[in-house]
Amino acid sequence: MTTTSLTPPAGEPWPEAGDFPPPLLPPASAPEGAAPGRTAHPPLFPEFPLPPTGPKGPASWAGRLRTLPARARRGRPEEPRWVRPSLLALLAATAVLYLWGLSASGWANSFYSAAAQAGSQSWKAFFYGSSDAGNFITVDKPPLALWPMALSARVFGLSSWSVLAPQALMAVGTVAALYATVRRRFSPLAGLLAGLAFALTPVAALMFRFNNPDALLVLLLTLAAYGLVRAIEAAGTRWLVFTGVMLGLAFLTKTLQAFLVLPAFALVYLVVAPTGLWRRVRQLLAGGLAMVVAGGWWVAVVELVPASARPYIGGSQDNSFLSLTFGYNGLGRLNGDETGSVGGGGRNRLPAGAEAVFGNGPGGAPAGGPGGAMRGGGGGGWGETGITRLFDGDIGGQIAWLLPAALILLLLGLWATRRYARTDTARAAFLVWGGWLLCTALTFSFMSGIFHQYYTVALAPAVAALVGMGVDGLWRARHRLPYAAVLAATLAVTAVWAYVLLGRSSGFQPWLRPTVLAGGLLAAVALLVAGPLGARLAAGGPAGTTADAPAGGRAGARRITGRVTAVAGLVGAAAALGGPAAYALETVGTPHQGSIVLAGPSVAGGFGPGGMRGRGAGGGGPALWLNGQLVTPQQGGGPGGGQGGGQGGGQAVPGSPQQDGGRGTGRGTGRVPNGNGNGSAQGPGPYLVIGGPGGMNGLLNGAQVSDEAAALVAQDADRYRWAAATSGSQNAASYQLASGVPVMALGGFNSSDPSLSLDAFRQYVQEGKVHWFIGGGSRGFGGGETAGANAVNGANGPGGESSQSDTAKIEEWVKAHYTARTVGGSTFYDLTRPPTS
Repeated sequence: MTTTSLTPPAGEPWPEAGDFPPPLLPPASAPEGAAPGRTAHPPLFPEFPLPPTGPKGPASWAGRLRTLPARARRGRPEEPRWVRPSLLALLAATAVLYLWGLSASGWANSFYSAAAQAGSQSWKAFFYGSSDAGNFITVDKPPLALWPMALSARVFGLSSWSVLAPQALMAVGTVAALYATVRRRFSPLAGLLAGLAFALTPVAALMFRFNNPDALLVLLLTLAAYGLVRAIEAAGTRWLVFTGVMLGLAFLTKTLQAFLVLPAFALVYLVVAPTGLWRRVRQLLAGGLAMVVAGGWWVAVVELVPASARPYIGGSQDNSFLSLTFGYNGLGRLNGDETGSVGGGGRNRLPAGAEAVFGNGPGGAPAGGPGGAMRGGGGGGWGETGITRLFDGDIGGQIAWLLPAALILLLLGLWATRRYARTDTARAAFLVWGGWLLCTALTFSFMSGIFHQYYTVALAPAVAALVGMGVDGLWRARHRLPYAAVLAATLAVTAVWAYVLLGRSSGFQPWLRPTVLAGGLLAAVALLVAGPLGARLAAGGPAGTTADAPAGGRAGARRITGRVTAVAGLVGAAAALGGPAAYALETVGTPHQGSIVLAGPSVAGGFGPGGMRGRGAGGGGPALWLNGQLVTPQQGGGPGGGQGGGQGGGQAVPGSPQQDGGRGTGRGTGRVPNGNGNGSAQGPGPYLVIGGPGGMNGLLNGAQVSDEAAALVAQDADRYRWAAATSGSQNAASYQLASGVPVMALGGFNSSDPSLSLDAFRQYVQEGKVHWFIGGGSRGFGGGETAGANAVNGANGPGGESSQSDTAKIEEWVKAHYTARTVGGSTFYDLTRPPTS
């Protein structure tokens, strides 16, 4: 354990050790070199004793495992008795909150649920992360996040609960890891506050009850931070290797997003580790090697196995995981040049002058509003970039509740430790979490490619840790006026900011907004006055002097001010966490389905109610706001002839030639500004059709599959490698989950991957490997046949030339040579029948 120039000599524990909240501390002796007569207060972040270390080596593993339950229940011997029960209660409450009503979201993101289903049926699909047990194509991410879901489905059977429960349990693990990391250097209260702040973060309540890779990513990054903090304590190579392994596994979860924290982590260790420079360099190289091995072994296998012996790498344009990593999932996310994307930069833009924002009707976003707008012309395709991005629109309600406080407390921590030794672990902790926060936040703020609001869950541990650590120091120094002022100002800023964020959801719990503001401001005033006043009364003079406190009245007054301060602290904590807690509870009580989901209620300037999140089958799907006008979806069949999101059909967007209503069996009228049509867009045009609810040609959440359609897909399925084929992974996932048999997803997630040529598909048909083809729109976002406009997803080549995708060619060939059959609202083509000429 390192010490600072302001740390008392060894063997003289701090008076508040094991006694928190602390009593009033006597002043410390003046630091060496200080001016004569100057007194020094105790440091804002004193050292806390580290837990005793047991024996090391394999021989000790059995004993350590045997005593683990008792140690977990008892905690550190020197801790107050309330600490461990409080931690266990926090973990239990997190488990209840995140597991409660988990199955209401159904398959959540069916794209990943179908891959988990495939992994539970085929070990080859498990290893590669295939979308189907026939191993046609993988998801567009590495497979590590799928493995817990697939294993759970193998053990408990495939269900919504077995798919989503691993993510909820990861939330409990993240809270425990966050507590352990913060507690290493700060008080138990700091760790508990950090864990509570994380558990009540709305976007965490969303993503740890969902089946995207972000939950596992956040858990692994938090474990990496724990390993780094342990390594910094004593320059431990073993813990630095552990950090590298966690980062490598995080890469196998969500590729390069795992490395956003890497520059900060490496630089902090290089600067502050308590050992020589060249040893620090060697240790970092060892950690880097561990990271490469942990994250690269799977990549090496995939790249070395012949393409014919493995599934196609979904999301890539050349069947290479490396190009997927550094292109679509890498640099493309930063500069917007995402070939095969759904509306990022490069060729994936709306035409110049067109602006569109997806919402759900009343309360939806105005065109061009923040929080995920699709735009034509020069801007990025996923909303305005800039330093305020994380505070704007509906993004602010996901993560930004405590973000101003975290930034203030980060500056406080760095300032308070400015004279500490280079190796001081308090400053190192602020650098670790602050580096995580700044590196990730700046990347999210300025990336021009695909950006979804739920990405911000990667900021939640850093925000929570900085809040816990900073409040820990300020609460300890609450009797000193400068720090009482900082604590009060931080609380006031947090309350005012919560008032602003709640104002974006004016219909959501209207009583909460003024309550949070009033409670936070009153608590801030009480903290500013009561803490320093109590110190002045106790000292019998100016706060911090050594004068003896008089008996009687002054002691009674001090007790009163102490109680006022304690009550103000509780009220302030409730005010600071009230807004995010309400959003988190609303998120837990609302089903979420599809590819784009949001926490909390509808937000003005955002995506509308729920923001493209499904609220169950048959719920209202996304509408489209275009240039200040609402474009309402058609009613009728959705993509693939299904009931997309309960209300299918297509949506038309000015900017490209007219198209039919989503290429499905839409039966309603597609209404657009100044005109309407029956199955096709009418009016001033030209228009670009975007599939309806559940759609964008199935991009958002696939199709609603009837029992009749599911039974037909499963009919004689064991005689075929793929029971059916259809356009897009989401559509395929819908039929696969409903029928329980493999369904080929032509074109991958966006229907744009060149995963199978028409000739190769015809060969599969001749060999009897595919039974049904399910009709689904392969245009629009799927890279379709539109001519004369630069449509979304590169539907056209440069100069407006027609560029038909492989998926569209396959669908046109099937329609031209096989007879359509409608079952349960879905259009089927029997590929085992002889084709017509």
